[in-house]
Amino acid sequence: MPDGSAVSKKTKAGPISADRLKSFVERIEKLEEERKAIGGDIRDVYSEAKGVGYDVKTMRKVVTLRRENAADRAEAEALLDTYKHALGMI
Repeated sequence: MPDGSAVSKKTKAGPISADRLKSFVERIEKLEEERKAIGGDIRDVYSEAKGVGYDVKTMRKVVTLRRENAADRAEAEALLDTYKHALGMI
């Protein structure tokens, strides 16, 4: 470091509050548990859909496409069509 300190000014922190640190860690752990539970719920919905005959791979693609805005989706589809045409797939 230019000033001879072991820690740069950007990373230097004040005194560590054990209670505040513990609070952050506990909140993160709780959110991680919730994320895990939600992931399980999503898997259950896909399993249920598969059980009644839907194609899960296609459903995942539809969910992904719905996240995109219309312009980005149209651009990606046009590019995919261009590549497929170049490879003689259409």
